[in-house]
Amino acid sequence: MAEINVTPMVDVMLVLLIIFMVTAPLLVTGVPVDLPDSKASALKADDTPVQVSIDKAGDVFVDEMRIEGGGLTAKLSAIRGARSDDTRVYVRADTSLDYGRVMGVVGEVSAAGFKRVALVSQPEKAGR
Repeated sequence: MAEINVTPMVDVMLVLLIIFMVTAPLLVTGVPVDLPDSKASALKADDTPVQVSIDKAGDVFVDEMRIEGGGLTAKLSAIRGARSDDTRVYVRADTSLDYGRVMGVVGEVSAAGFKRVALVSQPEKAGR
């Protein structure tokens, strides 16, 4: 027989495609944060925004890197020096945190020189 049967190869490739399609959305999230609900519409996505996350324990992360103590302003200033002036910063905070803690982090972002700061929420659920 001089022919090659490609049907098994196509079947395997389709299964791999389905596996990647299912697992790809799970790889996007970084720091687990329970975001508050909001009626606000989604913002237009920037190329590479900086994400500042505050988890339930109050720990601060910059793009999945934990920031110790008061080093947030210094880290953000270094990032601002390496990026353009119109870089957007997304602040993601857990629902259980108090308003003062979140505003303290937003203040540090502003002190680092970023002008475009956005608070991230998830769309409001229909039952609420």
